[in-house]
Amino acid sequence: FDPRHYLGTHCYGLPKTGPHRLRFLLESVKDLRETLKKKGSTLVVRKGKPEDVVCDLITQLGSVIAVVFHEEVRETL
Repeated sequence: FDPRHYLGTHCYGLPKTGPHRLRFLLESVKDLRETLKKKGSTLVVRKGKPEDVVCDLITQLGSVIAVVFHEEVRETL
């Protein structure tokens, strides 16, 4: 969870993630974790800036072969 997603927007100061969206996100992550657990896997969930958290996680795990990600498209006004 990137803390920057829960701050206000640049233009109007409105939250990027409101309470309903946050609840949906938390429920989705919980459901995904439970589904993976039933299949003998797990889900790693961290809070922080992805550029820091991913680096720390790779260091902690030590045997990472690949990292896959996507970049959020940002609108320009």
